[in-house]
Amino acid sequence: MKLNRLLIVFLGILSFNAKAQLGTPKDTFTHADTLRGNIYSPFRTCYDINYYHLDVKFDIDNKFISGNVLFKYTATQDFTQLQFDLYDNLKIEKVVYKGAEVPYRREANAVFVTFPTTINKGSKNEFMVYYSGNPTIAKNAPWDGGVVYKKDSLNKPWVATACQGDGASIWWPNKDQQADEVDSALISISVPTGLKDVSNGRLRKVTDLGNGYTQFDWFVANPINNYDIEANIGDYTHFSDTYDGEKGKLSLDYWVLPYHLEQAKKQFGANVKRMLQSHEHWFGPYPFYEDGYKLIETPHLGMEHQSGIAYGNHYMNGYLGMDLSHTGWGLKFDYIIIHESGHEWFGNNITSKDLADMWIHESFTDYSESLFVETFYGKQAGQEYVHGLRNGIANDRPIVGPYGVNKEGAEDMYDKGSVILNMVRTIINDDEKWRSILRGLNKTFYHQTVTYNDIVNYISDHSGQNLKPVFDQYLHYTNLPVLYITNRKGKLYCMWTGCIPDFNMPIRIRMKGGEYKYFTPKATNGRGPVSSRVQPTLINIPGINKDNVEVDTFNYYIGVLID
Repeated sequence: MKLNRLLIVFLGILSFNAKAQLGTPKDTFTHADTLRGNIYSPFRTCYDINYYHLDVKFDIDNKFISGNVLFKYTATQDFTQLQFDLYDNLKIEKVVYKGAEVPYRREANAVFVTFPTTINKGSKNEFMVYYSGNPTIAKNAPWDGGVVYKKDSLNKPWVATACQGDGASIWWPNKDQQADEVDSALISISVPTGLKDVSNGRLRKVTDLGNGYTQFDWFVANPINNYDIEANIGDYTHFSDTYDGEKGKLSLDYWVLPYHLEQAKKQFGANVKRMLQSHEHWFGPYPFYEDGYKLIETPHLGMEHQSGIAYGNHYMNGYLGMDLSHTGWGLKFDYIIIHESGHEWFGNNITSKDLADMWIHESFTDYSESLFVETFYGKQAGQEYVHGLRNGIANDRPIVGPYGVNKEGAEDMYDKGSVILNMVRTIINDDEKWRSILRGLNKTFYHQTVTYNDIVNYISDHSGQNLKPVFDQYLHYTNLPVLYITNRKGKLYCMWTGCIPDFNMPIRIRMKGGEYKYFTPKATNGRGPVSSRVQPTLINIPGINKDNVEVDTFNYYIGVLID
């Protein structure tokens, strides 16, 4: 999901201060942050979650939920104690193992269960958590997590969950980390009779419970991350379609408020199949054919809930009617449909293990917008769109966050991340190879959780170029590298400054009006534009001089200094 954009124009920085760029000194982390963010805690790595069954009742009038969650898991080692997570404003009624209650203790929002005997490595086991309470109310979803309680324009209840960042344990107990995705899940949501619940996957059964409530059972056949699991409750109406995709017929299901039905048919019809055409072309087959594709109208802007995209863009093109690129191209499509659906490939199919690497979700998905523009309006249009996103870059914090404390990096993971990927494409200089890399990522890491190095190394290996220094510079540091061009005895030379010592990015340079040529300058090791230890690179283009040299700053996000 894209957060609010900051319109901050970057001023080039020539000097490189690693100490200043690496840290965010104002950030302080608590033991609770570590309990939540440490994906390698032995109390979490000791078990592999296989299956959840959520059975949750929503008492909308009292903003109260109650129910139970079944955990099925495989032990990865011998243990007697494991951790799951549930916000401490929700009460645990009991934890049941083999028909008997077992002891547990709370520490912040972490819960540690102790079993009566050793759980042996390789064994399959299960336990049930019963809980209830008033979950956090999301006041400004999806930017703050919790449950959204609103009314539609006919004064009927309209409720939704949205919990990315804050975590799924804000409304149901689970192993709340991204590193271990559950293999499948049954989501049973009970709502006041007369309303409907729409959750992930496929609807299996609707049951009148006879007590004023109706239960909706949705089954997810594919691995899913916790924050994607959703409940959407309202007076919904349904219509459907199919798409002839790369893996056959894909079911398209739409759940909207009845009085928006005609608007939805028009807007979804104009965007969804074009989105699938573009995204499958660039990224490979839609990753969840078994669970289908859904759009669900919600009382918040939107979220990439797997196989059930939350949609609240008011049936407008752009981002609530705005073009975030300021180029005109952003009004050619419905931002929420294109962007949030892009997360089905990056975020849902490929999921970062640690929240610090959320750039893997957001950078590629933000980039999918420009690829959509390119698919239907040409490469130049797509390049213009991504270039226009620079207006939203702040360069205030590193894109990669601190590891192990459940902390995202900077919001620049969106716009700057998209610009970086377009720049990497320019460096590779082979569009079919680039497309094969994007598709290869989704095939190689299909339904997997990944690390920073998994993604960066894959792109480097399959491009045939060492791109790690490029990613390291732009993702871990805020200042832009500067290409320093100097005249020495009538010849032009160049080198990189304001960057990490091993920065090795090839750059396109030409004489105005000519063809671009690639050069690979060396870096000055952060000592400014003059360094006796670095041999500058000759710009060997006949007739070039300081007055007619031109660097490709349209596709490269850099500073240029000509001396």
